[in-house]
This record gives sequence, structure tokens and C-alpha cells, in this order.
Amino acid sequence: MDEHPPTEAGPPIYTAPRTQVSQNQGKFRIHLNFPGHAVPEHDDHGYGPLATVVESFMDPGTLIRMHQHRNEEIVSWVPDGVMRHDDRQGNELVTDSEHLMVMNAGSGFWHAEETYGDDPPLRMLQIFVRPHSLNLEPNIQHGPIPDAAPDEWRYLFGPEDGDAPLYVRNDVHFYDCRLDPDATVTLPSRAGCVTYLYVFDGAVTVEDEPVGYTESALVPADSEVRVTATERSTVVAFCINPEAPITRQGTIGR
Repeated sequence: MDEHPPTEAGPPIYTAPRTQVSQNQGKFRIHLNFPGHAVPEHDDHGYGPLATVVESFMDPGTLIRMHQHRNEEIVSWVPDGVMRHDDRQGNELVTDSEHLMVMNAGSGFWHAEETYGDDPPLRMLQIFVRPHSLNLEPNIQHGPIPDAAPDEWRYLFGPEDGDAPLYVRNDVHFYDCRLDPDATVTLPSRAGCVTYLYVFDGAVTVEDEPVGYTESALVPADSEVRVTATERSTVVAFCINPEAPITRQGTIGR
């Protein structure tokens, strides 16, 4: 991790390399990104209500059998390919570049994930948010999301009672953006929040700090920060309220 102290131009920026925390189950592989690890001496692998951002790979013809999650909010973001879901409530859902899924696991939610043999290889993010309270009512959300526009942030989920297409039960806001080479956008920010950026594809600079493929940056201030693509890139950003009440009893996203 690297710390870049504040200058007259802006706030401190903490960058982190590709995570070394991974699991390999053959046709299913994950890399676990912990936003708290970007900040020196931060005593939590997560940052406030954002527990972890998991880069997940599923080969064609992969089945992850029915299993339970509890006390975590799990968001499946699929920029390409398809992820097929079924659950004990009878839902059969397909999440792809035009749809987002949020599993509000609450007191317990059973589901399975699958790719068919003729599906393309799948690489996606599964985002684990700590809910504000334990044993909430379980729920599944799945729906269309706005079309992506080049070089513009797209707001995809936020807290309950907000204006995002889907919600999680804590104070985290999520955006994605597809950047053309040399395009510059302002990092999303909200009052009282820190912003965590993850480069899914490509490479960018955050102000003058390079952040490459699968690397991340955390900006602990709600100020204007420039993100510039050094090549065609796909990035995601989370505005996180570090003072939000959290629980730590999720099946994975503790």
C-alpha cells in the first residue's frame, strides 16, 4: 500500500496493489479486495459498512450448489457475460450487463449460482455490505439498470429510500463508469463519506497517482478528485459513510 499525503491540490490518496488474498476452487475462483487494507494502521479489513469487494470468476458449465448467507447484503455486478441464480423462493434470475442483483440475506437466504456450458467465461464483482442490524427480513432484488454512457458515472445502488435503482441496508453508494482513453471524470463524493475506487479493467490516474488493473484507491475526504483513464477502462466507486452503524456477523462479508 502507498500513502500519498495531502497537498494544496487535494486530500490524501491511499493506493493498494492487486490483492494477494484469493481462493481457487478450480472452475470457481475469487480474489478478495479489502478496502480497509489500503489505509495504514486501519484496524479493520473493511471500511465502515463496506466489508469486501470480491472479483469472482466462473468457467462455463460451473454450478455453485445451494448454500445459505446470513446478515450481509450481496450485490452481483456483471459487466459482461451472465450469472444464473436460483433460490428456495422459486426465483430463476439472470444477471448480466443490463441487470443488477442484490441479495439482502438478513436472517437467512439460500441460493445457487451457475453458468451453462455454452455461456462465456464469467468475471464479475460480488460486493459484500455489512447491514446496520442483524436478522433483518431476507429479500432478493433484481432489475434493469440504466444504459451506460461513456465517461459518465452510473448510480446503481444506495441506501434504502434513496433514488438508486436498487438498495442495500446501510449507507453505501455504488457507481460504475466506462472511460475512453484520456477521458477525465470527477470521483463520486458525498458529504461525510470516503470514496473507494477499484479498477476492474484498464488503468487510470487518481489525480497524479497511477492505479492499474485490479488495483484500488481510497480517498478519505469528500472533495473533487480527478480520475483520468490512461487506456480504455472500467472502474467502480463506493461512497461510504464510515460512521454508519454496522454488524459483523455476515457469512462472508464480516
